[in-house]
Amino acid sequence: MTRVISVFLPTLSTDRVRRKAADAALPPETPLILVGRSGRRRVVLAADAAAQAAGLGVGMSATKAQALVRDLLIHEADPAADAEALNWLALWMLQHFAPIVATDPPDGIVIDSTGADHLHGGEAAMLATLVEKLASVGLRARIAIADSWDAAHALARFDARPRYVSEPGNAARDVAPLPIAALRLAPELVDGLRVLGFERIGDLLAQPRAPLTLRFGPELGRRLDQATGRIVEPINPVRPKELIEMRRAFAEPIGAAETIARYIGRLTVQLCESLESKGLGARRLDLICHRVDSRAQAVRVGTGRPFRDAERMTRLLSDKIETIDPGFGIEVMTLAAIVTEPLAPKQIASSLIEETEPDVSGLIDLLANRVGERNLYRLAPVASDLPERAVRHIPALAPETGAEWPGHWPRPSRLFAPPEPIETIALLPDHPPVSFTWRGVRRRVKRADGPERVFGEWWKRDPELAAVRDYFRIEDDAGERYWVYRAGDGEDPLTGSQRWFLHGIFG
Repeated sequence: MTRVISVFLPTLSTDRVRRKAADAALPPETPLILVGRSGRRRVVLAADAAAQAAGLGVGMSATKAQALVRDLLIHEADPAADAEALNWLALWMLQHFAPIVATDPPDGIVIDSTGADHLHGGEAAMLATLVEKLASVGLRARIAIADSWDAAHALARFDARPRYVSEPGNAARDVAPLPIAALRLAPELVDGLRVLGFERIGDLLAQPRAPLTLRFGPELGRRLDQATGRIVEPINPVRPKELIEMRRAFAEPIGAAETIARYIGRLTVQLCESLESKGLGARRLDLICHRVDSRAQAVRVGTGRPFRDAERMTRLLSDKIETIDPGFGIEVMTLAAIVTEPLAPKQIASSLIEETEPDVSGLIDLLANRVGERNLYRLAPVASDLPERAVRHIPALAPETGAEWPGHWPRPSRLFAPPEPIETIALLPDHPPVSFTWRGVRRRVKRADGPERVFGEWWKRDPELAAVRDYFRIEDDAGERYWVYRAGDGEDPLTGSQRWFLHGIFG
């Protein structure tokens, strides 16, 4: 089923102005408006959240706005700059989130996220990441995902929640409580419907379609069908000027998986030739299949390192063919290197002269595209005495960091997050437990080594100024080895709770 994200940027114009200016020049708590000409009048064309809270709105006279709010910041509106910023955001989202992204002027972006959410941890996580990324650059956003462009557009702009996930198949139910203005109808059509007593989309859905069409024309029925997912509005994706893209049109639509794979192989050869001529390698590939019913099926694959191996590209893309629904046939296929990096020619070494290291990057890329990049990683050490902070996730093919774990005290192969509480019998303050109970099972300690005292990182948090942990490596009478610690020094209650925890198990 098609899934579409609508990103609504309600204060794009003012956010752009604030981002362009220094924070000191435009404090966020000071109301800001953008003004421009409407006939002979100077009116407010955009107002930020602070200005709206002060009672200012679009269409108000600039003179009246200035009289109502003291210390009001006034800048000239620049629609061309707003459109350029919107296009730039769409291109950024194209590279990082999904293969099909388009602008939704004047203040929105639409994303066909079908099949792309698993790469970002699911739909809810994908929306949260989008909002956080935009907030980090000073852009306020409201966002929704639904079965169609119109449904997502309506929910992003008229639902009270800043992030809304409409479950598949529930578009009609979710948009029903929204006002009829959410259907993107002409203002005069909305006014005509209100005169007849229609206020919510649900009111229209409950009415026979023929009388509405007879009185208001086919546009109303088309918008209702789009909002409920019966009709899918095609999305014309943005494309960077420097994009390296190969295109193949078919005289007769294709649909068999074997045929799709064959033409993928031909497109990858052409793409690699173009990449080689420019000295580039691909990091992210988008395959878009345009169907005869104007719908598009997209496949995105990424790699840990730049490459231009046609056979490997074909294998990665063909692994996703089962996610492509050809419908009544595919009439156009495009393959684009959406993210590229410089890649110099590499001398192929002879196995008769020197030993070559096995290249596992192909396997890692295949697994990453199946389970998601976030779910495939390796561990790297971090300079920290606290065990839970001494490790971080890095991409599987990331270069070596050069850092190493300390070797003077062994660390277990498995850590619990968070550490699990245990009941112990121990002599304070420096003796290891004689026995401990973990998960309802009592274990007698046969051997022990410690304590290893670990101090809190006082420069990060004040409560860690006096905190300490005493770690012990212990072995029970069954030969299992554990890593336990006491929170505190065994004497002073300010150093910790004096409770015991199991933090890890030695393999």
